[in-house]
Amino acid sequence: MGRHGEAVGEAAGRAVYVPYALPGEVVGAEISGTHARLREILSPSPDRIQPFCPHFSQCGGCQIQQWQAKAYAQWKRNLLVTALRNQGITAEVDALIDAQGEGRRRATLHVAKTPGGVIAGFNAARSHDIHPLDLCPILVPALRHAPRIARRIGEVIGGCDVAFTAADNGLDVDIATKRKPTPSLATLVHEENLARLSLNREPLVTRLPPVIAIGKASLRLPAGAFLQATKAGEETLAALVIENIGKAKKVADLFSGVGVFALRLAATAQVFAADSDKAAIEALAEAVRRTPGLKPVAAKARDLFREPLMARELNAFDAVVFDPPRAGAEAQARQLAKSTVKTVVAVSCDPASFARDARILVEGGYRLVRATPVDQFAFTAHVETVALFRAVTF
Repeated sequence: MGRHGEAVGEAAGRAVYVPYALPGEVVGAEISGTHARLREILSPSPDRIQPFCPHFSQCGGCQIQQWQAKAYAQWKRNLLVTALRNQGITAEVDALIDAQGEGRRRATLHVAKTPGGVIAGFNAARSHDIHPLDLCPILVPALRHAPRIARRIGEVIGGCDVAFTAADNGLDVDIATKRKPTPSLATLVHEENLARLSLNREPLVTRLPPVIAIGKASLRLPAGAFLQATKAGEETLAALVIENIGKAKKVADLFSGVGVFALRLAATAQVFAADSDKAAIEALAEAVRRTPGLKPVAAKARDLFREPLMARELNAFDAVVFDPPRAGAEAQARQLAKSTVKTVVAVSCDPASFARDARILVEGGYRLVRATPVDQFAFTAHVETVALFRAVTF
């Protein structure tokens, strides 16, 4: 199985990637370049199971539902093992942790007007066409009506993208469109009991501020804020971060977002949090002000790609956590490699960029103690990682 969730077959002496096939199977497929369209399964794998979603193989949201759990989990763990090996790193890699929980609390649906009416869904497999949905079984129950709400929005505003977040007190909805709002959108907010409706991340109608609990804190979400895909995923990543940080008393949380780590770490440690998203930093600072009993938290808007914390700044901390976007944190990792920080915890959503950053830290004098893969994007080729690095001189 390849790293994109496509089985690697062979035809005429060359590799061909076959979506929805499994290792060990003999299949009939229509080949086009390096990819093929599965036509029939001539000899099925004993690990093949029945997909649970009727849209599977048509909707592009999931790549793997047809593989039994043990083989799937081993493959996902190996994505991390292989990425590290490709960078020349051998380390302890834990078993994959299942963190799908009740399902995904975030989803962005694409909406379009067609001759047959308004449709809403995810992109079709290997296509930019929209595959219409009435229900998505991998979403939390609070999002069960998301496709219908998205269609209602499309009837008012036309083609757009509609991002849903299931907050603790209702749905937070953000519409991405070039069109101007209309008064009927306000009516929709109340009819659908939405917490908030925003247009291009600017709040349009707020029935009540969307909030989520983070440790002891209650955080008011900025419009369009980034959150981990599942609540179980957030809690699992945070628990691993806290475990790996240990008894550090002064911690930097870099690429902090709204503070899902910082607000928990502040129960026992003084925290400096930095992120380029100003709205996220403001929300974090507000949550700190409204939460008694936390250690001091300094939150600063800072573009860590262009302006990483320098080694002399990092030296003031006992431990550093960094959780960058998919591209990784190469510039910040290079400064960490020059620092005297004893403990570094890396959180990543991409094994390849994580392994590159890990090599930088290892070459700078850190040892990769352990790496834990976390599966919150179940049935896809995406895997999260939490890794512990310790300076070899301590």
